[in-house]
Amino acid sequence: MLIGDVARRSGVSARMLRHYDSLGLVRPTGRTDAGYREYSDEDIRRIFHIESLRSLGLSLRDVRRVLDDQGFTPSELVDDLIRQTRERIAGETELLTRLCRIGAAEPAGWEDVLQIVALLQALGSKSAGTRQRAALSSVEEVPVPVEALVEAVLSETDPNVAGALRWALARSDDGGLALLAEGLGSPVAEVRKRAVQSIAEIPNGEATALLQDALTNPDIVVRRYAALTLGARGAADAIPTLIDMVVEETHEVGAADALSALASRPALAEQIATGLVDCLAHGTVESSVRRRLAQALADIPGVTASRALADLSHDEDRAVALTAAYILGIRNAR
Repeated sequence: MLIGDVARRSGVSARMLRHYDSLGLVRPTGRTDAGYREYSDEDIRRIFHIESLRSLGLSLRDVRRVLDDQGFTPSELVDDLIRQTRERIAGETELLTRLCRIGAAEPAGWEDVLQIVALLQALGSKSAGTRQRAALSSVEEVPVPVEALVEAVLSETDPNVAGALRWALARSDDGGLALLAEGLGSPVAEVRKRAVQSIAEIPNGEATALLQDALTNPDIVVRRYAALTLGARGAADAIPTLIDMVVEETHEVGAADALSALASRPALAEQIATGLVDCLAHGTVESSVRRRLAQALADIPGVTASRALADLSHDEDRAVALTAAYILGIRNAR
């Protein structure tokens, strides 16, 4: 079969067939009387084998080794191809992500594009100072796509940079709430914590709704951060978690302050007082817990809280009794 016929049948151009010939990959078995290359069925079969191997990403050098070295085993070469392919896909995915983020920012001109690229690169810098400046400038200059800010805040380990990123997110159009909500379900505890901290700084109803959902999150750290923020926003469903935080001595001062703020609403004061008193009903409550509960009752108005403090003023632990008596004296003097 002549080279033109082979090219039509195999889909390999005549120029490439000549290249294969020059490399010794496929040399036509014969020649016509006129000196034209003539390929046998075996030659054509080898061409198809070459194209199949090339489709896997093998170089022509590796193709030749595969076809000519009978002792050559594919495992090492295939493993290397897998690694190279994964690296290429990762690189292409990163490029696609960057392009999508630039497009989402709707740049007005190439100057804007260059600024966005510079900010994206700065957010990925090894320097904490550079990352922090990029976060702060993302609000003042060409806005960085919210996806990039969320990705950065969920991976940021420096507290100052993280604070700047949360600030920038809170001032973006939607705060990246949908992406932050996904972060709450991350298998990595630190990512879940960063997600709830970021949501807590976004002052809108959608963020509040996410925090209310977070009260049932399996991660206790997420539940506690959500409760502290919701308490400050006047959400009554945070009360049980806040009371638990007082008992467990976890951000107990902030939890007590949140309970105090909620108790300014008469409808919630009795609920909070009852919840704190119920914790005292357990006979195994340690004296340190009783003291914290007395301190938390200090700013809870109503008869229930006053009675509990009166009981605690006779506590067997002197420190608890003195604390409760002091608080009760201040309340009575008002």
